[in-house]
Amino acid sequence: MQAIVFDGRLRLTGDRPKPVPARGEVLIRIAMAGICNTDMEITKGYLGFRGIIGHEFTGVIEGQGGRAGRLVGKRVVGEINCGCRRCDLCLGGLEKHCPHRTTIGILGRDGAFAEYMTLPAGNLHEIPEGLSDEEAVFTEPLAAAFEILEQVRIGPSDRVLVLGDGKLGLLSALVLKLTGARLTLAVKHPSKLGIARDQGVPVTLAKDLPAGGTYDVVVEATGSAQAFETAMMLTRPRGIIVLKSTVAHGTPINLAPLVIDEITVIGSRCGPFKPALKALARGLVDVRPLISAVFPPGEAKKAFAAARNRNNLKVLLDFRKG
Repeated sequence: MQAIVFDGRLRLTGDRPKPVPARGEVLIRIAMAGICNTDMEITKGYLGFRGIIGHEFTGVIEGQGGRAGRLVGKRVVGEINCGCRRCDLCLGGLEKHCPHRTTIGILGRDGAFAEYMTLPAGNLHEIPEGLSDEEAVFTEPLAAAFEILEQVRIGPSDRVLVLGDGKLGLLSALVLKLTGARLTLAVKHPSKLGIARDQGVPVTLAKDLPAGGTYDVVVEATGSAQAFETAMMLTRPRGIIVLKSTVAHGTPINLAPLVIDEITVIGSRCGPFKPALKALARGLVDVRPLISAVFPPGEAKKAFAAARNRNNLKVLLDFRKG
């Protein structure tokens, strides 16, 4: 089958074997996939992954455990972490933190940038009728934005700042807007102002942010290792920083303000799919303005080049086009 592989270099190959689902797994024919910042970090060495990359996808189930089943023909999205389902963390509902987990396209398991992939049936969520593949492919990153609300209680009186005008920053702002909080999205690129503003999110340029810590919650979603210090400066004493960025390199950081101002830092990763799908299906979050380009898998290198362009947001791979 055709697949996009990273093995020290990014390449398209047509010689990968079609996967066979193990017991409890299903075979999925990929329809649409999205390029994520994590995918680009993997091409820089993040986690040392080698294999088929990609973890944001929509697809159609073609087989179940090597045979046809009741799921065949369903359009689905899938949670990316596959735990052992036996350890204390898995049994406690923290499968994404399972020490034995695999993660599609990131850790120990081939990903979604291919014609076919397999996943445990329990990882799958059916796509609601009327929701396009182009919209549903945002489920995984939108779920990551909803994870903030799983970790931090945010209400109308809270002053909330989102740093970052990339895909995750914009999605986080659109989700946090649903809380009624006193929200601001800080953008670096003026061209991104309209996308959030058109959906009712107050926007300011990052260079115009006030000095000093005034925000109850700061969501750092810039994708930059340096932005953590900015987040510390903008968070009030005993405020909260939600850290969404994952980068492949570190940078020296002065952590003294965390102690002096008693700031809480929360790492935030994958999130719940059900509220993400519901928000998309009900039109509470409109992701269509975030789509910058769609490429067939045969133009993978062009797609990644477009995804690296800071002027672009979400770049999609359409496997329906072959």
